[in-house]
Amino acid sequence: MFLYLLHFGTGASKKIIDKVENKKLILVLSEPILEEYFRVLNYTDIQQKIKNRNLEMRQSVLRIVYIAEIVDVKTKITAVVEDPDDNKIIECAVDGQVNYLITKDNHLLKLKEYYGIKIMSPEEFLNVCG
Repeated sequence: MFLYLLHFGTGASKKIIDKVENKKLILVLSEPILEEYFRVLNYTDIQQKIKNRNLEMRQSVLRIVYIAEIVDVKTKITAVVEDPDDNKIIECAVDGQVNYLITKDNHLLKLKEYYGIKIMSPEEFLNVCG
């Protein structure tokens, strides 16, 4: 099982989502993470960047929700001091009992590992786990 911070596009990120859709990986998320996805999609600067792709982005998030296992997070963790909002990601990873946390977030990548959960970029994950 793994937790993946949503990154749109092609390449490694798309390959990982394809593996989830083909049931080769289990994607674990939480309600707070999903709420953040939808909140970020509504930011003005993000709306400007994705003006022509807004519908596609929303459909991608809904697709992720459909294929993910949603974890009810109970644990409270303060592992990321630089960006406390990132702690919800660590909390989900711990309560979801994942092996990997896949992200492009530098605050999380700096940790490299948390309580046995390996934290890596999509590219690193594919290099290690195929």
